[in-house]
Amino acid sequence: MPATPLTTLQTARPEDERLKRLTWLGHFLDNSIRIPGVGYRVGYDAVIGLIPGVGDLVGLGLSVYIVLAATRYRLPASTLLRMVLNVGLETLIGTVPLVGDLFDAAYKANARNLGLLHAHLAARGQGSAQPSDLRFYAGLLFVLVSVLVLTGLLLFSLIRALEGLLGA
Repeated sequence: MPATPLTTLQTARPEDERLKRLTWLGHFLDNSIRIPGVGYRVGYDAVIGLIPGVGDLVGLGLSVYIVLAATRYRLPASTLLRMVLNVGLETLIGTVPLVGDLFDAAYKANARNLGLLHAHLAARGQGSAQPSDLRFYAGLLFVLVSVLVLTGLLLFSLIRALEGLLGA
């Protein structure tokens, strides 16, 4: 009896579905829009980033989600650190008007991070990867949440300062 979509869906492993969703999200954020005539692809992370302040915060939140979801695959600490650095660099430079938006479109931290995740899973299939330490995961979660909270506070402070300058 041939497999129907329903039976295929029922037999799919949850981690496979999770990986498909993460891969789709990374593609959506970094490579989903083809620029006609040029052949270069950008994603909605660059488009969202055009909204001052809020766009960078939303992009950071989605990138942090990808990193946190990737921790379920027991990545080595060095790989997670590279992923966090990719997100941090894109977020830091992404806050600079115009230059940051161009950098977001070119650097593609989410695609890089998913490449690291897929490389780890391929290596793990060959038995060469080592699982990470739980303390590192806890520390990483703390750092990522702290960066998200501090970015939100900075945005809130900026809005309050602008209100004070405009006399609103």
